[in-house]
Amino acid sequence: MNSILLASNRGPVSFTVSDDGELTMRRGGGGLVSGLSGVAKDDGVLWVCAALSDGDRSAVRLAPGGRIDQAGYDTGPLRMLDIPPATFHRAYNAVANSTLWFVNHLLYDIPNSPNFGTRFEREWESYRDYNGTFALALAENAGHGARVMVQDYHLTLTPAMLRAERPDLRVAHFSHTPWAPPEYFSLLPDEVGGEVLEGILGADHAGFLAGRWAQAFMDCCESLLGAEVDRVGRSVTYEGRTTRIGVHSLGVDGEALWQRACEPDVESNMTALREQVGDRRLIVRIDRTELSKNIVRGLVAYREFLAAHPEWHGRVVHLAFAYPSRHDLPEYREYTASVQRCAKEIEDEYATEDWDPLILNVNDDYPRSLAAYRLADVLLVNPIRDGMNLVAKEGPILSPRCALVLSREAGAAAELSPYALMVNPYDISGTAAALHDALVMPEDERRMRRDKLHAAATALPPDKWLAAQLDALG
Repeated sequence: MNSILLASNRGPVSFTVSDDGELTMRRGGGGLVSGLSGVAKDDGVLWVCAALSDGDRSAVRLAPGGRIDQAGYDTGPLRMLDIPPATFHRAYNAVANSTLWFVNHLLYDIPNSPNFGTRFEREWESYRDYNGTFALALAENAGHGARVMVQDYHLTLTPAMLRAERPDLRVAHFSHTPWAPPEYFSLLPDEVGGEVLEGILGADHAGFLAGRWAQAFMDCCESLLGAEVDRVGRSVTYEGRTTRIGVHSLGVDGEALWQRACEPDVESNMTALREQVGDRRLIVRIDRTELSKNIVRGLVAYREFLAAHPEWHGRVVHLAFAYPSRHDLPEYREYTASVQRCAKEIEDEYATEDWDPLILNVNDDYPRSLAAYRLADVLLVNPIRDGMNLVAKEGPILSPRCALVLSREAGAAAELSPYALMVNPYDISGTAAALHDALVMPEDERRMRRDKLHAAATALPPDKWLAAQLDALG
């Protein structure tokens, strides 16, 4: 029985199975893994996650009770849940990624979607089952009075389900996405929207990355549930229970990131990029081909910048890293194709024999991304909506002279806006002008802004971010 448990869809490690049946374990990526490592070594955190691949499922079937010892990965023990693939697909793709993600990022093409009918009812039932599996696993493994940290939009129902099973536990839920305002959140069927809100309110503490997302959640609770909301004290009282609302702005472990960025594979990528672009100035973006990241408008803004400023022809290169994301969803496949079409149009219009104005990389290459950060003169981060966006924080840590062009719709704007060049993500001309302003920014101002960005980005690294939420549970 564990005193601290953390639940998330994706776990800290993943497994692959070779043709001869041998299992190989590798460490997962992301801030949660980094954040948990220090706490797990001291406190023996149990991480509960879903098996995502055939390799993961093979590992679960070989482990007693699905518990896997991860000695050497500094993440403590793991319980991986072998959820039936059909149930997982409906819960993960149809509900979490195609419904809740779309609602909270305001992504729907309203005249045509969403459409909630009998098919969605079946998908929602799978989402309930998926959350119920997590709740049961947590209840089975939690010691009396344990603290449980439930993560993100995949598991919005888990807190209330767990509360029903184990009222002795102290439960937190954290949303890594934005939260939609009531008028948009109410696109969900009434019973579904209510179930999501009531599910999170089953927690003692509900955390968000920015104050505006916490505010939107409280607005939804008041508008849709009729809950009593204390906006000053940040709490929601519903059916006799009070849930405290917290804002925990996730930062970056600057020292660890810098150490990784100085390894040989990154240095070799820096050499290759320098040979490819010469001494030209670099505008860098690093994103998944996720609809909310606004890559196409960013490329169009760069094209407009080139049209307005011919003096920069041959003197600047845009490194656009757009890594594949959710290609099992048709909207994402089409968006990736749109990114590639737009990039080709820029190449066709402006490329010369000795100048490639745009380098588009659609293959996931972490060392190359770190190399691009280190070489960046300008970092473009222009999502139409983002819970935080750690790219905006990582760039100024690794580049000594990075000017940041940042969307006002990123959660990171709450901390970084005084030192970044802020843009409306829908304003292509405004973004093009900001790119020019970033390139011509005086060197002393550039370094001053970068130093301030660096300090803000590292103010609450993942270990402190997680510890603050544990403290909030007492």
